[in-house]
Amino acid sequence: MEHRLISAIETALGWSGVEELGEGFVRGSLGDPALVSRVMTPNRLLDIAMRRSLSRPQFRCFQKGEEVHPAIYYTDSVSPRGQSIPMVNMRSLGRVLREGATLILDQVNVFDPTMEVACRALQWWSHERVQVNAYLTTNDAAGFPLHWDDHDVVIVQVAGEKEWEVRAPSRTAPMYRDSDPNNTPSSEIIWSGVMRTGDVMHIPRGHWHQATRTGSGSGKSLHVTFGITKRTGASWLAWLADWCREREIFRHDLDRRHGRGGEALTAAAAQLVGERSPTDFLTAYEQETTLPRHVPYLDILGPLDAVVCTTHFPPRIQECGETVDVVASGKKLTLATKALPALRLLLSGRPVELERAAAVVGAEVTEVAEILVKEELCAVLTPELSSGYTGLVTNAVS
Repeated sequence: MEHRLISAIETALGWSGVEELGEGFVRGSLGDPALVSRVMTPNRLLDIAMRRSLSRPQFRCFQKGEEVHPAIYYTDSVSPRGQSIPMVNMRSLGRVLREGATLILDQVNVFDPTMEVACRALQWWSHERVQVNAYLTTNDAAGFPLHWDDHDVVIVQVAGEKEWEVRAPSRTAPMYRDSDPNNTPSSEIIWSGVMRTGDVMHIPRGHWHQATRTGSGSGKSLHVTFGITKRTGASWLAWLADWCREREIFRHDLDRRHGRGGEALTAAAAQLVGERSPTDFLTAYEQETTLPRHVPYLDILGPLDAVVCTTHFPPRIQECGETVDVVASGKKLTLATKALPALRLLLSGRPVELERAAAVVGAEVTEVAEILVKEELCAVLTPELSSGYTGLVTNAVS
């Protein structure tokens, strides 16, 4: 899947692929105002907040370094039958933002199709899980104090401007669950300056950073942060721990009194390590990741006319003589080799209009699409989902 935002980020940061991700701090500019506003705008973010029942901690608001109590900008929407649903009170939220505040919406990709598609494209590119958070700051409000993240981030300034400070890490490769809390910031400032509309930067895991509009006067800042969580050696060991339960020796109680069996356990553990490498873990992680949310296909609602592959990672297509295997999301499908052209098109990650696709790869594309939709590797391309691709990812038969 080729996504305009990813290629623009690579160009802006001087990257030639995913290999530079996590390697060092770097910043640049996308240089395309239309692309930036296509990604997200302040009004679109507020529209998302208005139309959904959001709750803390996914949706939060801060003033003067303190979290604003939800009661100030939340209210219950009561139906004529007395059913109550918590909703953001947009009038109250507007007052808070006029005073100067920072609004945060985590996992915007859950609510917005453009962000959903961008995260999926980044996952196919990086082979790691990705989520995106949005941060809207108004007037001279402060942001978060100096902190570090346990994952790599790519930050895109989509509106206004904000002052940043980025420091070196104070602990090598810190983790969320770690032997050291890593509470002492580094004194080494790598970069400080203003991020303006269209700017992009990459902050690797563990680098301390902070952002603020304090002293900037009236105005705004909106940036989106793509969090990319890589697998670690600890992740591999945790995966091995799950596999060990298949073997009886690991299911027995440890002999606390006599200490017998330790050598056998050590040997069995060494054998397990030798049989399942970190590469095996990374492959399994991609192939076994659960299916994402999507609109189910119901034939009673109309014919299947357009689909798109929605797996978290690119499906693996393996040719096996007269058959071809598709492996993804914990599933393995086997089809006849004649389905290969249709599979490559349907599993490309790009939208596929079946009528147009039939003219390119043959009429069997519809039957193959129905199989992939039934197995949930592809989803119905609804108008809403299609909007997330428009102008960013080309149609598969374009």
